[in-house]
Amino acid sequence: MPRSIWAASLAALALTLTFSLAVVSCGGGSPDAPTPTPTPTPTPTPPAGPTSTTTITITAAGVSPKDIVVARGARVTFVNNDGVGHDMNSNPHPEHTSCPDLNVGFVGAAQSGQSQVLNVARTCGYHDHNQPSNGNLQGTVKIE
Repeated sequence: MPRSIWAASLAALALTLTFSLAVVSCGGGSPDAPTPTPTPTPTPTPPAGPTSTTTITITAAGVSPKDIVVARGARVTFVNNDGVGHDMNSNPHPEHTSCPDLNVGFVGAAQSGQSQVLNVARTCGYHDHNQPSNGNLQGTVKIE
């Protein structure tokens, strides 16, 4: 056999072996082999934080949610589901001067009261004027 034919045959054999190895290593085997199903990565639960709402509910247990986030231009509504009235105002007590637009004033039982439009981006604390040290009737409104 001439040398050039021998070299061509050897090259063809090497190419065939390389292709066969590539097919086997890439999983080109049996079509009946099961494909592994990837395990989904669990989504972590975000930490509890301020609630994005414009309504704060007052009950005998206190206010809920205590801390909220609102957009600039929003109003906050205090809904009183307690059997007694509450006087909801911004901090500090008794001046209520840190966020005067949040001063709602007296909200009778089974009634609601609404703040003025909140236009300035900041965080405002609030409390019940008649129970200023009651932590259950205190919270924050973050205006973004």
